[in-house]
Amino acid sequence: MHAGVLTEGQVVAGHSLAPQYVRWQIGRNREQLGWKRLDLVLLHNPERVHPGDRPALLRAMGKAFVVLEEAVAAGHVAGYGIATWAGLQQEAFTVEELLALAGEVAGGQQNHHLVAVQMPVSLVMMTPIVQALRGRGPLWAAAGAGLRVMASALLHGGELPGIVDPELADLIQPGLTPAQACILATASCPGVTDVLVAAFSTSHWKEATDAVTQPPLDTARLREITDVLASP
Repeated sequence: MHAGVLTEGQVVAGHSLAPQYVRWQIGRNREQLGWKRLDLVLLHNPERVHPGDRPALLRAMGKAFVVLEEAVAAGHVAGYGIATWAGLQQEAFTVEELLALAGEVAGGQQNHHLVAVQMPVSLVMMTPIVQALRGRGPLWAAAGAGLRVMASALLHGGELPGIVDPELADLIQPGLTPAQACILATASCPGVTDVLVAAFSTSHWKEATDAVTQPPLDTARLREITDVLASP
């Protein structure tokens, strides 16, 4: 932690959107990577700041967006976004609110550099998939706004391949391993542009890349899969 940047309460909470902290982290990341400009900066789990107080949270996020827009103007950051676990799904904030905040601090919707959202999407946490198939929810809203949408935790911490049996894997796509079937299902979700997978070996990486190079599943197949998993 950087002395004087975080208050004691922020240290205890483990999260901060304080402008001086965001500014320090951007500089620290640039120094660590040796890059003049960061491609993308994500505010991590902002919903943990001011939990239960949406107006205070949105004000804090707006102040952080000001710092991020300043970093873009200075050539230190190309774009920014939100990486959240539950914020979008629990509506601590919405995609529309994020876009409105970014437009407000940048002086117009055409001027801001909010470009991405990251959230968990998987066959365990499949509410975003079901919502997107119905033309609603955060994935649908983000895609409609042209945002990059990154799906995280698509193997649910490595637990999901052990839950998906060969029969379900074959329903998703014959010939794939359970892990590949899970990856393909998430990657095929309407609105998802990127999937984030932790690979601990070359073989894991190849397995994942082979999955995402498969033709995406159509909406009818995705509906069938989610209906099966939702059945008692």
